[in-house]
Amino acid sequence: MKIIKTEKEIEIMAEAGRRLAHVVAFLEKSVKAGITTNELDAIAYKMIKDAGCKPAFLNYRPRGAKKGYPATACISVNEDVVHGIPSDYVINDGDIVKIDLGLIHKGFYSDAAVTVGIGAIGIKNRKLIETTKKAMELGIKEARPGNTVGDIGYAIEHHVKSNGFSIVDLLTGHGIGRSLHEEPHIYNFGERGKGERLVAGMVIAIEPMVAAGKGKVIQNKDDSFTMADGSMSAHFENTIAIMEDGPVVLTKI
Repeated sequence: MKIIKTEKEIEIMAEAGRRLAHVVAFLEKSVKAGITTNELDAIAYKMIKDAGCKPAFLNYRPRGAKKGYPATACISVNEDVVHGIPSDYVINDGDIVKIDLGLIHKGFYSDAAVTVGIGAIGIKNRKLIETTKKAMELGIKEARPGNTVGDIGYAIEHHVKSNGFSIVDLLTGHGIGRSLHEEPHIYNFGERGKGERLVAGMVIAIEPMVAAGKGKVIQNKDDSFTMADGSMSAHFENTIAIMEDGPVVLTKI
């Protein structure tokens, strides 16, 4: 089911996106060897509150989860791909850190994620991060009226596989608005021309999750997801408004 936003609602979501983008950019610069994921989470919480917004993830319970999420940010390291819970873990040189974050502004959600390589991560891991980011950008280019969800998924999947990596199973992007997760699912795979047709006024979160090994994941007891083969993973996400003249990235400064 398509949920179409009005021009005013998209303006509110654009402001939510700008506020979130400032927080994500600061966290991206702050993550380094020696800092704990709890410390990063505390920074995220304070910045979101100081911006006059609410953390979107704190106490949020997605479908299938056993309990509400206990933190502001999802911070997942190395083979952990999403929904990692902040802890006293100290980030080390060589780690791949995924920061997934959302906020609520005037009743509307915004959602974004980045992946940061810490220090000397090696050529393959650097390529993994670059490939995932580029896959997101290619998916975004397809988010225009008349195209389909399958066009987005095809662009992402083709780029990822052509670079020797795998799409992570089960996990998808989504519609977003007055709820964090709305219809439709935005798959990271697909066929051109297949799936739900995109129209102006839709707002979606495009978020490729990519593995260096095979795509199978394990859901842990704390509801985080880990690559079953222990391979490294990467994740990027932006909130996108589909406008008459094409996609507009809302989660940017």
